[in-house]
Amino acid sequence: MASAAAGAAGKDTKVFGLFKLPFRKPSPASTSGSPINHAQSHSQQQSQGQNPPGPRKVSTVVRSFLPTPRRLKLDPAKRLYFPYEPGKQVRSAIKIKNTSKSLVAFKFQTTSPKSCFMRPPGAVLAPGKSIIATVFKFVEPPENNEKPNQRLQSSKVKFKIMSLKVKGDMEYKPELFEEQSDQIAKEQILQVVFLDAGRPTAALEKLKRQLAEADAAAEASKKPAKDADPQFIGEGLVVDEWKERRERYLAQQNAGSVESI
Repeated sequence: MASAAAGAAGKDTKVFGLFKLPFRKPSPASTSGSPINHAQSHSQQQSQGQNPPGPRKVSTVVRSFLPTPRRLKLDPAKRLYFPYEPGKQVRSAIKIKNTSKSLVAFKFQTTSPKSCFMRPPGAVLAPGKSIIATVFKFVEPPENNEKPNQRLQSSKVKFKIMSLKVKGDMEYKPELFEEQSDQIAKEQILQVVFLDAGRPTAALEKLKRQLAEADAAAEASKKPAKDADPQFIGEGLVVDEWKERRERYLAQQNAGSVESI
């Protein structure tokens, strides 16, 4: 009987223990799981403590692969059109507009500097301002085995326009691009395309209009400013500011001497 009672008591204890397990509070060791998981969580906490979350900085290598924002709008956008006149110096024109919110300097470069030059070779544009640049090129005569149509369709000469963000009111100088070479952005590489001068096309008509605007702007820049013109009165006598100031000074001196008397 005693053994039977002991066995029944043992069964009750085991059953009570089974029902008690779900209600037990887990210990810190049981929540951590295996030693590997505990080590991983500790390393994560330590790494988070050493490197607090913050804005990620893009490395210079990654930034080099990102597209450069455009500062200039070009018209034409990808080509420079020249009338095809062998043995002559011809002209092309391109409109350059600053579409950014800061001062931007631009500069021309060409693969054929001996036969091409630009006017102006560069400039500083204020936000929203534009300029029409003129490009001059000497057209070489076709070779013996070359047909004129082949020269009209393709050309190896290329132009490159670069831009640079500048601060303050400054004039253009080529040294700007040498001093800040790491801030230069390549805007566009322009392909040279020849047009048949005797065949009217939309591109040729547009080129003529832009050249006329460029010539008008160049003539306007040569005229002296109105403030710099001499002032004329009466029958064309020039106002001598120094003489006028001298007369006022003498009049004041005379007035002072009369009052003292």
